[in-house]
Amino acid sequence: MSSLPFELALALRYLRPKRTFVSVITLICILGVMLGVSVLIIVIAVMTGFDNKFRESLIGFQAHLKVESRATATLTNWNAVMDRLDKNPAVRGVAPYVNAQVLIKSEPANGGPIRTFGAIVRGVHPELENHVSRLTNSVILGDARLPPHSLLVGVELADTFGIHPGDHLAVYAPAAFERLEAAVDRARKEGRKDLDELPMATEFKVRGLADLGLHDLNANVIITSLADAQDLSGMEDGVQGLTVMLHDASEKNTLRLQAELQAQLGPEYGVSTWLQENRDFLNALATERSMMFIILFFIVIVAAFGIMSALITFVVQKTREIGMLKALGATPLSVSFLFLGQSLVVGVLGVLSGLGFGMFMLHFRNQFLRFMNDVVGFNLFPSNIYQFRELPAQIVTSDLLLICGVSLVICVLAGVLPAIRAAWLQPVEALRHE
Repeated sequence: MSSLPFELALALRYLRPKRTFVSVITLICILGVMLGVSVLIIVIAVMTGFDNKFRESLIGFQAHLKVESRATATLTNWNAVMDRLDKNPAVRGVAPYVNAQVLIKSEPANGGPIRTFGAIVRGVHPELENHVSRLTNSVILGDARLPPHSLLVGVELADTFGIHPGDHLAVYAPAAFERLEAAVDRARKEGRKDLDELPMATEFKVRGLADLGLHDLNANVIITSLADAQDLSGMEDGVQGLTVMLHDASEKNTLRLQAELQAQLGPEYGVSTWLQENRDFLNALATERSMMFIILFFIVIVAAFGIMSALITFVVQKTREIGMLKALGATPLSVSFLFLGQSLVVGVLGVLSGLGFGMFMLHFRNQFLRFMNDVVGFNLFPSNIYQFRELPAQIVTSDLLLICGVSLVICVLAGVLPAIRAAWLQPVEALRHE
């Protein structure tokens, strides 16, 4: 005798593979549930990976908080401000930075063509920067040290313009053009047609290539020492601002520390968070993830309609057996559990196979992506659009439980209507033509 309830044992017997049309429909229903669950798991894991990877890359470049002067573009007393910030126990590290827009002319050591392009030079203090970001630890080729007149170049920028460690770059900064303009005005006032020779460009050596995490950063940012960036931007001893890294970077704590530091520093300083500066993009990612979650659940709902259709067909085919069961004393509740048991078994098989297939595809997602790129003949995941070179993914246990749980409930509910139809079938009507 089977230890299972007779309703479940009979449901399993009816679902045993046979060479019938109903068995084929049942298999298609299981495949439908598997497809819906696996697609949901893959898409949600990839979108979660996008969100987390993007946040990590932003924090690695911007830190958690940024302090700048509201009155001027230059923060002159940054050492005193940094000391005040360091005294806060919630602050893990503080570092100054300077951003400068420059024009660069490359002179490749291997004799390649000279190229001219624009870039953003980020000046950092190498020792202090290690406490607030991963910029100086992101070098993948060459040396991470930043002695005077040296640069770390983003990998995409280096690849585009053929830059290698050891190359020399001529950097034209706004301060140099301002000096040239002042010299021209001075010569015009003095009635001279000739100009004193002014050095327009500063020569820098490429020390290494850095992977900053996002394509836009790798394609536009060059890192140098704080002193060199101050010279290029004409800030002398000032900086553009300070980046602050916190021990607890949760959104609630970050906003609380922002208000606390703002009150501590006063209205002449502006304190902003990385969440505020990227709010629109992060909200777009969260909204897209939620919408995809809802839309893709319709695949499971379609599979549930398939289960319902299969069970309705099964009720029609098994009308005689249902009548005999009720004639032998089976209650309507027992008959309904028989068909709910079938939908439960189909749902469990579909959910488990979907979970396994989804995890398998996530593990080999980048290999599959490269295979598809070779098949179609072009890049399906361009980094200049999606920001990352490889497809990110992060599996969250709560997402898996939600997807599998809701999918299983939908599959079970698909058997309610056929179960009610079978439960209220009268034995006399079922056996009338037998």
